[in-house]
Amino acid sequence: MVEFSRYQIERFIQSKGYLKATISDSIVIKKKKAELVFNTVQGPLFKIRKISDSIADKNVRKLYRENRPKFSHLQPGGRFDTDSLAYDRDGFYQVMKRNGYFDFYRQYINFNYDSTFNSSVVDLTLIIDNPADKNTHPIYHINNTVITISKSNGRTEGNADTLTVDSQFRFVDYSQRFKPHPVVDYIFQTKGDLYNSDMQTLTTSRLSELNVFRNVPNPTYTKTADSTNRLNTVINMTPLKRMSDRVEGEFLFSNGRYGYNVGNTFTNRNIFKKAVTLQIKLNLSVLYDNGRNSSGRTNSVENQDFKVGANLVFPWLVTPFNLDKPGKYGVPHTTFSSNYSLFYQKGLVERTSLINSVTYDFLEQANKVHSITPIDIEFSRGSIDREAYAELLKQNRFSYIYLIGRTVFTTGSQYTYQVNGNKLNTFADFTYFKGSLDIGGNMLSLASNVLNTPKDTLGKRTMFGYTFAQYVKTELDLRIYKSFGEERQFILRINPGIGVPFGNSTQLIFEKNFYAGGANDMRAWLPRTLGPGQFNRGTAYGGDTTLRSRLKYIDQLGEIKFITNAEYRFKLANNFFGAKLKGAFFMDAGNVWRLKKQPDNPNGEFTFGNLLNSTAIGVGAGLRFDVSFFVFRLDAAFKFKDPQFTGADQWVLFKHGNELFRTGTFKQAYLYNNRTGLTNDGRPIGDSYNFMQLNFGIGMPF
Repeated sequence: MVEFSRYQIERFIQSKGYLKATISDSIVIKKKKAELVFNTVQGPLFKIRKISDSIADKNVRKLYRENRPKFSHLQPGGRFDTDSLAYDRDGFYQVMKRNGYFDFYRQYINFNYDSTFNSSVVDLTLIIDNPADKNTHPIYHINNTVITISKSNGRTEGNADTLTVDSQFRFVDYSQRFKPHPVVDYIFQTKGDLYNSDMQTLTTSRLSELNVFRNVPNPTYTKTADSTNRLNTVINMTPLKRMSDRVEGEFLFSNGRYGYNVGNTFTNRNIFKKAVTLQIKLNLSVLYDNGRNSSGRTNSVENQDFKVGANLVFPWLVTPFNLDKPGKYGVPHTTFSSNYSLFYQKGLVERTSLINSVTYDFLEQANKVHSITPIDIEFSRGSIDREAYAELLKQNRFSYIYLIGRTVFTTGSQYTYQVNGNKLNTFADFTYFKGSLDIGGNMLSLASNVLNTPKDTLGKRTMFGYTFAQYVKTELDLRIYKSFGEERQFILRINPGIGVPFGNSTQLIFEKNFYAGGANDMRAWLPRTLGPGQFNRGTAYGGDTTLRSRLKYIDQLGEIKFITNAEYRFKLANNFFGAKLKGAFFMDAGNVWRLKKQPDNPNGEFTFGNLLNSTAIGVGAGLRFDVSFFVFRLDAAFKFKDPQFTGADQWVLFKHGNELFRTGTFKQAYLYNNRTGLTNDGRPIGDSYNFMQLNFGIGMPF
């Protein structure tokens, strides 16, 4: 073994350009222990003096000389290295496979090198021989293609639907669940084309991305019986089960208050037998009272958000125009979507919204995705509780009446650009970016001005009897992922956004505003309970406990949002009851703000001078249970800096951390100032201050 090791070390050093290197070994034995010593005399480093080729086939020679600068690591003056020879051999092999040379093998490529010069240089000659008994390397073209789709169990038995398409494709479907389109659209080798291994790989990738086949092996090729150098293609596929159902959810718990968010997605992968996907999604979010509220009821619903939607997703661009064959970088999609939502706030409002849209998603490159929604039609209506309406009217809070009670009809367009979304489940170093732009009401404004449609009592133009909204809204999501190996990862996220009403609107639509809190941004706060700015609910309403109770989760909104998160993730155990156990430490900072000063949200407006004082900070730790196909997540987040307070009181974990798990003067004062009523014996009813927020969910926060 010592001699074998000496020989291998010598061969390795010689392969790196030290052709005269020698290795000697010695063994020193002391007290029944052996020490091995390998001595190296490396000699001079040999460099490449000249590179030439000897290629019998003139077409292959031309192809080599044209493409060599694109792939070669061998250059005159560079170090002689046999690894570079292997790299060049493989590089040109791939070039040949992309240019019709189906029968070409790596073994045809050899290198001769002459190192007999005393000046430590090497002359290289690349040699490519012709096949035996042939004067040239044959070039192959594509002939016919047979596509066979088995049953879901992989068997090809019984009757099959058989069709011929465009004189090239023979489509054989034993499952009897598919039509040729769009399957044949994503086969990138058509009759008469040069054989190209890249197109073979591309075909496999795109057919897999249709998300209707469980097994899509690479196409296989057989030569035709004649001497025309043509290839018949065979593609065999096994379909997935047509239908699936997925349930997701998260549970929120804080100081006795609790809530949940549960969603269900039903998927039919093959509507119309054309790999068209139908998705029906239901989502219900509910937040409950903790114990007793001002009306004396226990565990009643404070608010709920119900959504149901249907998406019909076509794996091609549905347009009235003839477009080039899609899918060079990924399968494009056209989504027809219809969504209904109901938001209910106890004692205040019931608001419904219906949105219909058409969206096109396509890839500029493998990691760059564009999403365009040319038309988005939204109709929303609010119904305010009678008592709440009278109370808001009495106190001249017209902005809230207008915000949550109006009926709005509008149309808009959206655009989203995403980079590196395909890397989110990896541990590579990369930067993720997603930016969106939402513009609404401009077409309706133009039409209303041209048609001179009537105005409502507030002087706003109407269309079909309803006022329409005009706005522009943008949001960015920038994340920097840094890997430290062994599934350790640091993520920095910056998530700003702004919405501006204009023209026919003085306020954003209720659904277009930003909110903070929840399991995916400011985790130390419940959803809709942070901001805007330094807005303090305890002082804003004074002794008006009824109004404070009614407007809960409605008054903490903003047209400006800025959230930043830092999270360090690491692995704790490879096998924890069948799952990988991972941990995380995180810090969240940010808030939402009003665009300008509002009497209903004192100290809620955005100013650069007050940015630090009005920024909230939360810290925490979490556990992630990774079972491969999804992740269970449990996060414990703590309020570190709360902008609703002033001065040193903002740093709540430092100033009042002694009341983290008990009630003292700070929590008692907070409960009194934020009371929503009094008991018969004069004790305040409402939410006491909670430092910690528990979040349980499925999936990563970002």
